[in-house]
Amino acid sequence: MAMLKGFSVAFLVSFLSCHLIWIPSQASSDGFLQCLRENLPSELVFEQGSSSFTTVLVSSIRNPKFFTNTTVRPLCIVTPTDASHVQAAVRCGRWHGVRLRVRSGGHDYEGLSYRSARSEVFGVVDLAKLRTVSVNRFESTAWVDSGATTGELYYTIAKNNPRLGFPSGVCTTIGVGGHFSGGAIGMMMRKHGLSIDKVIDAKLVNANGDLLDKAGMGEDLFWAIRGGGGESFGIVLSWKVQLVYVPSIVTVFNIGKALDQGTVDLLTKWQEVGPSLTDDLTIRVIVQRDQALFQALYLGTCRSLAVTMRSKFPELNMTTADCHSMTWLQSAAFINSGNTDVEALLSRNTSLSTFTKNKSDYVRTAISKLDWSNIISWFKMNAAGMIIMEPHGGFLGTIPAAATPYPHRNGVLFNIQYIVFWQGDGTATTTWLANFYDFMGKHVSNNPREAYVNYRDLDIGQNVVVDDVSTFDGGKVWGEQYFMGNYERLASVKAAVDPSDYFRNEQSIPPLLQGQK
Repeated sequence: MAMLKGFSVAFLVSFLSCHLIWIPSQASSDGFLQCLRENLPSELVFEQGSSSFTTVLVSSIRNPKFFTNTTVRPLCIVTPTDASHVQAAVRCGRWHGVRLRVRSGGHDYEGLSYRSARSEVFGVVDLAKLRTVSVNRFESTAWVDSGATTGELYYTIAKNNPRLGFPSGVCTTIGVGGHFSGGAIGMMMRKHGLSIDKVIDAKLVNANGDLLDKAGMGEDLFWAIRGGGGESFGIVLSWKVQLVYVPSIVTVFNIGKALDQGTVDLLTKWQEVGPSLTDDLTIRVIVQRDQALFQALYLGTCRSLAVTMRSKFPELNMTTADCHSMTWLQSAAFINSGNTDVEALLSRNTSLSTFTKNKSDYVRTAISKLDWSNIISWFKMNAAGMIIMEPHGGFLGTIPAAATPYPHRNGVLFNIQYIVFWQGDGTATTTWLANFYDFMGKHVSNNPREAYVNYRDLDIGQNVVVDDVSTFDGGKVWGEQYFMGNYERLASVKAAVDPSDYFRNEQSIPPLLQGQK
């Protein structure tokens, strides 16, 4: 193992002699901070007393409810610019009993990448400075650092070759590290699968502080990091992805329908045709206030799209006048923001003006017309509510559920993301969401009621910790909703690579230790 540049020899020798054993009784925040001071450039470490600490902390917070006095804040924030900095932070944390949480874009819906819902001492490794995207035009591959956003990834790919793209999420300020770790659904998944289906290598710092690639980490760990959720197995620094070919011109449309103008009929039909359309076409639906917005990406021309829509979904009355033809890169900007300014894809701006809460579901059996009518009625109760429904099917449905940790494949019609927004007191709004989610229980998958780990929701359960290790049975409450039959394999991988549960948060994978099953 190569020695880290500038790393204390005395520290490294004593560290290795203890074989990286997790010793909670030796936890020392002072010792941890001193270790960081000795082994990292000072400008990369922000302690709570630093004048820049709050600025760095807020830089990637996406939800103001996690920036309050009731949120447990990190002891410090490490902003590495090199893999060796991450290795040093992990080794310091292991020796001094301080766990690390990892943030790439800060979009974790429960803020667990930079805050704790429990009272504990922890540090944050913020990967925002690790954001390089390197495209190999001859291989049609790219290495992308975890701190890069999807917008930066899209922009760099297309500027290297406008006929190349990548299947990933709609929101362009998401850090790819967290996004990929949960699967990464998006508008091209019916054609090309999830982001994780295109990951062909990765670089990870494990709980021992070792830097591993795919060959070094082995098949099981490589499987686990591609959809098994963030902060469970190590810190993934970068991902090698296989790029996909896109047409020179794609077509998008946004068609809004008032909720009282036949929307119930449209949704009843959409849930059947959306997952079965040609995999070049994805139509998602956003319901909010008094409107349902049908938003599409078609990997082809407007004329061809119009023919398909007249044949398969005439009820929507889509015409060529609804078409917007553009490059794939422009479509990424358009679907995210409604305009084609591709330079905006490079923005990492955040806002702390609006509070949000999210939940998720998967639908495997078509919802009746009468039930859709009742669902739409809920939106007349609260203008702050929104649901986003994204069709599955196509190529995505051909991939076995156990191929990656993301199991929501064959048989899924669509997934639902529930969102509410508020300012000030959000009690009424969050109560509406909780009641609506309960109401939807009879219309969605069950045993388990499936959920998407990238729409993290602590309401469905949190880890149970016994003797400083998360228990396998305690994690089942939420783990099987996110991962279904893959939960046990993920826990087995965790036991093999991090049995002391160093990388841990309220919904990290617990180790399946001997005698627990």
